[in-house]
Amino acid sequence: MNKAELVLAVSEKTDYPKQDVELIVDEFLGLVEDSILDGEEVKISNFGVFYKKERLPRKGTNPSNGAPIVIPANNTAGFRPSKTLKAKLNK
Repeated sequence: MNKAELVLAVSEKTDYPKQDVELIVDEFLGLVEDSILDGEEVKISNFGVFYKKERLPRKGTNPSNGAPIVIPANNTAGFRPSKTLKAKLNK
């Protein structure tokens, strides 16, 4: 499901106009993004936690020529599902 499909599904289930739902989804995603960028966790009960994940530098291989390379440290977003979501996934 992509963002447009999510907006449409929520709009159909709630009878709110698509424009209103899209604004809410955009604001929600923006707040999650801002929080992660600030290093804060976003905890959603019975769903999971979005967080900033720091990756250490590591060794890798250049796929085009097989030469060893060092992949620099970087940050990414992580997600840790709640126990409730894990249980539903593993039924």
